[in-house]
Amino acid sequence: MPKATVDWIGGVDGFVRIIDQTRLPLDYILLDIKTREAMFEAMRTLRVRGAPAIGVAAAYGLVVAVGKGDFPDERSLEGAVKTAADHLKSARPTGVNLSWAIDRATEACLGARGRGVAEMKAALLSEAREIHAEDQAACRKIGDVGQEVLPDGARVLTHCNAGALATSDYGTALAVVYRARELGKRVSVYADETRPLLQGSRLTAWELADEGVDVTVICDDMAASLMGAGKVDLVITGADRIAANGDTANKIGTLGLAVAARHFGIPFYIAAPVSTFDAALTSGDEIPIEERPPGEVTEGFGRRTAPEGVKVYNPAFDVTPAGLITAIVTERGLIRQPDRKAIEAVLGGSRTSRQGTSGGDS
Repeated sequence: MPKATVDWIGGVDGFVRIIDQTRLPLDYILLDIKTREAMFEAMRTLRVRGAPAIGVAAAYGLVVAVGKGDFPDERSLEGAVKTAADHLKSARPTGVNLSWAIDRATEACLGARGRGVAEMKAALLSEAREIHAEDQAACRKIGDVGQEVLPDGARVLTHCNAGALATSDYGTALAVVYRARELGKRVSVYADETRPLLQGSRLTAWELADEGVDVTVICDDMAASLMGAGKVDLVITGADRIAANGDTANKIGTLGLAVAARHFGIPFYIAAPVSTFDAALTSGDEIPIEERPPGEVTEGFGRRTAPEGVKVYNPAFDVTPAGLITAIVTERGLIRQPDRKAIEAVLGGSRTSRQGTSGGDS
């Protein structure tokens, strides 16, 4: 059973407990988050990461922000919640789950107005817990649905981390692998190391090895060669935001895998919960792409690997056009040859980021 990435400890005045993913794979450290500022820092520095996990953590972050506060009236609590919401949303702009979860938790809190400050706080925690539970259920269902595309003996290539560490329980892309193992299927995984922060080698390989899955780490620039050698049966990754037409933002490097997979005739799949769909965006051109600090490239993990003063371009994500995606695996079913019509056929009116269930690869 994968370890819990995000957990809530205590009552309305409790705190969030996360796995500090910046310390993996060498150290397994649990970090207690007790302030809004600490949650912002944890998300920004990738101590907690992955779109679904960030959504759950952020909802709990709102509770942390106001849970212990002494508010004289409902209006003062409402102001504090809105201030905390705006702050936490700014931590990571690309993954839609962050703003979706915060908006949903905020609405639940404000919906309890008229019943007192204590009831508003209780509603906030209750909604955060519901988002958490829905994410867990969505991950399990994605694992089930994904069996339609994962045959026995499959050799899977994945990128970044879309496993238990990127969600609150079971993963998205890796949920398909975990469920296949539970069903007795043989499956092996190639994990791109995922430059520049090595989420594939540090995180995906760590959790797969911990679960006894056959995993091989490769450098990012080996993936196309591996496909060409006939050693990959399918590619499956997570997602941080999916536009209405199926264009998908995921960790930088995903687009290159999709292009190579198309060239070699290998199926390319995205696994993501309904909440990752953002129907407000007509195409991937409208997805905001987060740019990370240059030091992640020039001084990754403390050692300089580029000349002083050199310019750096460090986008955290790229967008894969829907035409390169064989299918999207969701908890509602498989969306084959995704476009607006195919997405609506499976998800219906729940496909917007504000109406789905909770649920990456940040």
